[in-house]
Amino acid sequence: MTQRIAATDGTGLHVTVDGNGPPILMANSLGTDVRLWDGIIPSLEGYRVIRWDKRGHGNSEVPPPPYKMGTLVSDAEAVLDALSIKAAVVVGCSIGGMIAQGLAVKRPDQVRAVVLSNTAVKMGTAQMWQERIDAVQAGGMEAVVDAVLDRWFAPRFPDRALWRQRLLETPAEGYAGCCAALAGADLLTPTSGLRLPALCVAGDRDGASPPDMVRELADLIPGSRFHLIRGSGHLPMVDAPDAFANALTDFLTAIGH
Repeated sequence: MTQRIAATDGTGLHVTVDGNGPPILMANSLGTDVRLWDGIIPSLEGYRVIRWDKRGHGNSEVPPPPYKMGTLVSDAEAVLDALSIKAAVVVGCSIGGMIAQGLAVKRPDQVRAVVLSNTAVKMGTAQMWQERIDAVQAGGMEAVVDAVLDRWFAPRFPDRALWRQRLLETPAEGYAGCCAALAGADLLTPTSGLRLPALCVAGDRDGASPPDMVRELADLIPGSRFHLIRGSGHLPMVDAPDAFANALTDFLTAIGH
């Protein structure tokens, strides 16, 4: 089922809901949409899986950039409020993992556990993200697509052409807006105060958030689990869906969700 949910500022967010049962909210990475999770949805039978396209991505509206991380967190909050959902497990990849951290801090009633995949409390530098913004504004997504893919996947990943096309479909303004959100985000202090079940997932070939970065995140949350997927890059739900799904479902079972 797909529907339109309005963010607090009125931005229309494209939301999909699959199945029934305990709720799982999935937050996409930069430059991807709800299709990021397609490979693991069959493993989540018996759950109510909610996905949404970040503002500026997929079928959501594209307000003028820049965006702030707090706004992206508020968008996730609005999705769950509109669906009257409490105590969800929030699964986020990359910038989606940062959104998950922010939502867990802001709305503990909405979040009972987090799965933080290929992410950190701070990703990159303000200068790096500004260079990415400048490139996209000058040359569109074509200006960054190949460099981004090199950070996402191993060179011989068979579906590279498909994900290249999907990245090119991302609105340049929306991509730049979320780059600005990343440039200004440092979640060290709020995330270090989290006390909830957490699984932190890394890929040993990730060029964007290497395993040591993800392990540092895990060390901030007492009792969290760290899981390394070998042979995987920045998007393990794409290049290692079975391994990712197994880690996720084992975690869900362990916490009784």
